[in-house]
Amino acid sequence: MKALKTAVAAATVAAALATSSAHAATATANLTVSATVGSACSITSGTLNFGTYDPIIINSTMGVDLLSSGSLTVTCTLLGSAVVTLGQGSNAGTGSTDAVPLRRMKNTTSNDYLSYFLYQDVSRLVVWGNTAGSGLPYLGTGLPVPVLVYGTVPKGQNVPSGTYNDTVVATLTF
Repeated sequence: MKALKTAVAAATVAAALATSSAHAATATANLTVSATVGSACSITSGTLNFGTYDPIIINSTMGVDLLSSGSLTVTCTLLGSAVVTLGQGSNAGTGSTDAVPLRRMKNTTSNDYLSYFLYQDVSRLVVWGNTAGSGLPYLGTGLPVPVLVYGTVPKGQNVPSGTYNDTVVATLTF
């Protein structure tokens, strides 16, 4: 008899639970989730070392230009557009402009200069300037990318021996 009472009680509880869940109501709403990915870029400095310029034989008027290359590292948001420009340098020559820079390295112990040019391409046809039109267009990958800078020291410069250097400001506009 006790087992029957327990079974009836269990059935009553189960029926009550089933009845109460049948009366439950639901409501829904949408949760709007959003984020904004901003356009971001960074640039890391690099070096371009021409090595030794020989004005007597190799780089004389009858010789060849001295060529070299260096790189900067640019990181921009995936598909973010930017322009990399290079300033005129600390020792720009007379008549130098941002669009057509006349860059020069200065002898560290005298007032002598060694002219050079910076280019966007390995064939050295596109001079790298400091304007939107003379800068290098860049499309971001989201990863750090080396950006090559090609340099030329023209042959036939009659300069004294010494160490020559210059500083060029690289700017990333995005």
